[in-house]
Amino acid sequence: MRRYSLFLSLLFVLISIASLSAQEIPFSRGINLTGWFQAGSAQQVQFTRYTKKDFEQIKSLGCDVVRLPINLHYMTNGAPNYVVDPLFYEFLDPVVDWAEELDLHLILDNHTFDPAVSTDPAVGEVLKKVWPQLAARYQNRFEKLYYEVLNEPHGIADDVWNAIQGEVIQAIRAVDTKHTIIVGPTNFNSYYRLDQMPVYEDDNLIYTFHFYDPFIFTHQGASWTTPSMGLLRDVPFPYQASQMPEFPNGLQGTWIESAFDNYGQEGFVSQVRSRIAIAARFQEERQVPVFCGEFGVYIPNSDNSSRVFWYEEVRKILEEANISWTIWDYHGGFGLFEEGDNDLFEHNLNTELLQALDFNVPPQTEYQLRPDSTGFLIYNDFVGERINLSSNSDGQVNLYATDQPNNGQYCLYWTEAQQYNTIAFDFAPNKDLSQLINQDYTLSFLVRGTDPSLRFDIRWLDTDTGADDLPWRMGTTIGVDVASFDRFWHVVRIPLQSFVEQGAWEGEWYEPEGKFDWSAVDRLEIVAERQDFGDAQLWFDNIQLTNQDTVQVLDPTAFTQVITALPNDNLTEAMVRIYPNPVQSSLQVVGKPTQHYRYELSNSSGQILRQNTFTEAAELSVLELTSGIYLLRVTDDQGSLSVHRFVVR
Repeated sequence: MRRYSLFLSLLFVLISIASLSAQEIPFSRGINLTGWFQAGSAQQVQFTRYTKKDFEQIKSLGCDVVRLPINLHYMTNGAPNYVVDPLFYEFLDPVVDWAEELDLHLILDNHTFDPAVSTDPAVGEVLKKVWPQLAARYQNRFEKLYYEVLNEPHGIADDVWNAIQGEVIQAIRAVDTKHTIIVGPTNFNSYYRLDQMPVYEDDNLIYTFHFYDPFIFTHQGASWTTPSMGLLRDVPFPYQASQMPEFPNGLQGTWIESAFDNYGQEGFVSQVRSRIAIAARFQEERQVPVFCGEFGVYIPNSDNSSRVFWYEEVRKILEEANISWTIWDYHGGFGLFEEGDNDLFEHNLNTELLQALDFNVPPQTEYQLRPDSTGFLIYNDFVGERINLSSNSDGQVNLYATDQPNNGQYCLYWTEAQQYNTIAFDFAPNKDLSQLINQDYTLSFLVRGTDPSLRFDIRWLDTDTGADDLPWRMGTTIGVDVASFDRFWHVVRIPLQSFVEQGAWEGEWYEPEGKFDWSAVDRLEIVAERQDFGDAQLWFDNIQLTNQDTVQVLDPTAFTQVITALPNDNLTEAMVRIYPNPVQSSLQVVGKPTQHYRYELSNSSGQILRQNTFTEAAELSVLELTSGIYLLRVTDDQGSLSVHRFVVR
């Protein structure tokens, strides 16, 4: 009997240990790295926005996990097959490498999400096509990589979503049995819906929820809610009647007014605790690990002291409940940086917020804008350092066009723009060009176009400091008198001194007053100022500020028709096919029977290494090539060009 009791005691201990283990997550705290892979396509991802150094800095704060929101469905060729764009893997692979090298957990968060649109019950078919591709890509990578099925499903019945999520788990497991999958409930990953989720059979799952309560405090100023909360500001936390603002007239009669009136009961730490307790009970009762994937307070209309207090209390309550977390976000409207600054790690971190989150606080110094003494790159294959590209365009913008780049792998492509659409290179921090303008510096770039009647503007905008200042412009117009849009590359050089002040726009037009400030330049814009583009096409390459006359046209051929062939595409008979890819010894190039071709083999810098002609097929030895990415341009008798990227191992 004593042995039996001892056995039962030992069994109880083992069960307790197993139960505790089931609730533990191998990471504890981190951030959402937003605004990077949340793009409309792989061609719009500004890969250079973040680097390995940023991951090192995030880790230095004390973070051990990064949640990476990805517009995953947009990184494919769309319906019906949703084949992942190889360009997306070219960008994501290095991020996975950085996380592994730095021993950071990395969550691939499928953030294909619109808060204003209900989740389509047909989304399961998309998820079951997309996720197995990623699982196949990363099944053998380090274990600290996670797959989050879908961010914030909403407007869909619990049973429908839960069934879909179960099918997606099975689809991933058919390929990858190693990596942990993160699953979540409906109603925007609400903690109230956790208990509506079934007990999935898979034992390698983490259950997630998001926390933004009380909502009128965390989202005051948010424009994406319905109705917009842009008019609401200065709501304190915790609730203090004497500090409550006047309720905006424009929001009267809405659900926001009801929430505002009820804030005297909801705006307290005790209410926050009681809501997080719902997730904690789910974790305890189900004996599953639970993770808070998002929490935060929108910066623009909130008081910083209230914001900091809320973060500290939420963080403490989550940690008391043994719930890991990632805040929303790093840079951005909910971020870790002071409002209105340059978001520089060494200068602009919100140290009070870091302390509230129990993060390490790196030394901060005051940033001083100093005059640039040398030129700098703006675009050449990738957007330059500390430059954020944004586009206000109804047409297509492709940062990584392979349509006969003058050199390197890519060029910048723009078509179908409407009048006043822009492509903007925003300098972060601003640029002081006051010395360069007096040292004969020139804005230099290559441009190619398909319509001789096309005209566009290039302009600099200075910093709008508010009050009596405006965003003054210095610009010039590029037309056929500067660069013949004849489908050939042309070098354009515009001395800074030749730009002309054009005025300013801030809700209305202001005529020039001679106030443009070269010591505080905010951004450079390419603008469809004069006309709609229609189906006219523009390409740009090698955009830089320089005092060297070194830019050359390396590709003297006119643009005709470009077919970009990528590995694993279903190629038509008219295209050229290459294989294998990657290649170790020889590359097979196969074209259409009876057709004559000319090929050029070049490295990623645009240097032509080999060229020749062939009929129907050719075999190219690569034994003398070093490992890396190469380009093969193949032209047929009709002048159609096929551009192929391949990897030599």
